[in-house]
Amino acid sequence: MDKQIKKKKVSVSTVLMVLLFVVLGALTLLPFYSLFLASFRPGTELMRHGLGLKIDLPSMSLNNYKLLFTGETPYFTWFLNSVKITVVQTVLTLFVSAFVGYGFAMYDFKGKNLIFTCVLFVMMIPVEIIMLPLYKLCISLGLMNTMWGIILPTIAMPMPIFFFRQYLSGIPRDFLDAARIDGCSEYGIFFRIILPLMKPSFASMGIFVGMNSWNSMLWPMLVIRTNDKITLPIGLASLITPYGNNYDVLLAGAVFAVVPIVILFVLFQKYFIAGMTAGGVKG
Repeated sequence: MDKQIKKKKVSVSTVLMVLLFVVLGALTLLPFYSLFLASFRPGTELMRHGLGLKIDLPSMSLNNYKLLFTGETPYFTWFLNSVKITVVQTVLTLFVSAFVGYGFAMYDFKGKNLIFTCVLFVMMIPVEIIMLPLYKLCISLGLMNTMWGIILPTIAMPMPIFFFRQYLSGIPRDFLDAARIDGCSEYGIFFRIILPLMKPSFASMGIFVGMNSWNSMLWPMLVIRTNDKITLPIGLASLITPYGNNYDVLLAGAVFAVVPIVILFVLFQKYFIAGMTAGGVKG
């Protein structure tokens, strides 16, 4: 009888947990659903009635997407600029942060704890506080109005470094010792042994870094000065001005801007979950 009661309790708790996550998932998707419906309606309808969840077929059409793909707005220039910056920034950030995190996790050197404490301290500082020094640095290095002016100041962020350090701390150092006995160099250990073990962590942190880079607006707006190099968030924001609001293109462009992030998460979902839940390697 006790076992049956426990099974019933487990089943009830499981059902309640599933229902809770279904409700939370629905609440999360409602804004996207509302935005998707609004992208098929004229911008004047949005000004009159606002966003809603009701499907009004007579007022819905593909005109907004036609304007997006055939209009005068350089949407796809913004889109390609964001794609290039996001890809390069994500790859460099993952590589540099993994390399630094590997050093903190696997090597003992003088001042290690102090340096890592500084990394944690920088992680608690808002980015807006250090933007002025970074801005002056980009000017002195001649990086203004370039893609590298957006990318280089952010390739060694404290959050990815901390994440990789914690992930690699769960990997036994016996792997390194065995590789050294076999004559593998220190760089060979990292590239041949450690990197293959870090695939889940790369996937999970890649989604995080990629989303931040794709949605970044303030720093690129400070660096970029010409219209042909602006990124997608800046371009979409420029559609809303005191002299007129192009909601037709804005709504369709916002929907299309979500697609790369959704594809990225769907492709790496399995590795993302594994990377976030991995706590170590049993040896």
